[in-house]
Amino acid sequence: MFRRKIWLLTSVMVLAAMLLAACGPAATPEPEMVVPTAPPAEEATAVPPTEPPADTGGFQTPDIEEGKFNVAMVLIGPHDDGGWSQAHWEGLEYIAANVPDTHVAYIENVPEGADSEQVFRALSRKGFDLIFGTSFGFGDPMAAVAEEFPDVMYIHLTGIASNESNFGNLMGAMEDMKYLAGMLAGARAKMDGNPKLGYMATFPIPEEIRLGNAIALGMKKTCPECTMDVRWINTWHDPIIEKEAAASLFDAGAQVVFTGADTPAVADVAQEKGKWGVTYDWSGSCKVDACLTAPYWVWGPVYASITEKVIAGTYKPGWDYFDADSGALGLYGFMEGQEMQPGVKELDPEVITMVQDTLALMLAGEFDRFDVFTGPINDNQGNVVLPEGQSLQQVDLDAFPEYGLPCSVDVCMKWWAEGITAELPQ
Repeated sequence: MFRRKIWLLTSVMVLAAMLLAACGPAATPEPEMVVPTAPPAEEATAVPPTEPPADTGGFQTPDIEEGKFNVAMVLIGPHDDGGWSQAHWEGLEYIAANVPDTHVAYIENVPEGADSEQVFRALSRKGFDLIFGTSFGFGDPMAAVAEEFPDVMYIHLTGIASNESNFGNLMGAMEDMKYLAGMLAGARAKMDGNPKLGYMATFPIPEEIRLGNAIALGMKKTCPECTMDVRWINTWHDPIIEKEAAASLFDAGAQVVFTGADTPAVADVAQEKGKWGVTYDWSGSCKVDACLTAPYWVWGPVYASITEKVIAGTYKPGWDYFDADSGALGLYGFMEGQEMQPGVKELDPEVITMVQDTLALMLAGEFDRFDVFTGPINDNQGNVVLPEGQSLQQVDLDAFPEYGLPCSVDVCMKWWAEGITAELPQ
């Protein structure tokens, strides 16, 4: 009798749940998510090469939708990391919402290297038409897979390579926004009577050195006496390591710390320390009072434009590098409809005006990345990098001398700007 009552009660509960689900609102479609599965990478090699693998490198491969243009994105971190990957994921959503007859999917937490090559190959076999890879270390794997699948278009974020056929490079001049954020940070440190900044850098590649130098150049505009220390964390996404590195910089005396990594950890630590942090990548990352601002990306319109051109057969892969006039870059607190953060509102009005005026020139296309890197510029060893009036060229922004490229200056981007107290990594 007891078990029959339990069975009857269970049946009523199940029926009620079904009725509630039927009456609930329909879910809004989102990009198809794929998460890592249990099988190790080596099991994927047991699948015959003529069959699209059910999983590759421990990652399930999403399906395409027949009759649609299928777009896939490979993310280095989780799609909701509050930074880099979330900004790209929102760009993918923008494609789905604004480009007709498209189907989008993503795979997250994919490490750089061999695992990523298997993921790109599996997506290509599955039939995706356009594949975005959103991390520097995806470059070589994507280039290799692009040779195997000439009918698939591959777009690599933050690298420098292209085959000018079906493998292209995409990046934006975030140095514009880092330069402006450096002005704000320098002014804040000066106002607080502690002219020391910190920069939590990820990997020693030209991109990270370029952005660090842009911060320092902006810093010197508002605080000539300011200096900036650097910590290398050798990860794009690790909230624990990011918090530890930020704390290390604050404890070493920094008043304002920038991050080159993916999460808002630097601002959270700043809140605890009673100091200031500058987050990165995503407009929603600057969410605590201790965050001064966030240089951020708006990938949607850029991604939609590329997708439309690939569909039309007019896209020419190469080296796409956009500036602030594209509308794809932002500085939190200074864009239309945004309010300045508390730590910025208190700054000298002349500094605020300088930042606003320079931003307006950037958005109008009258001040770009080459203006950021126009001499006179000295390095932190007292050497002249650029004499007055001379500007770096695009290849200088992207390269080290070891790359063997014809840079306009001997050092390319392998130098720290004046005011940075760190040494370059060997």
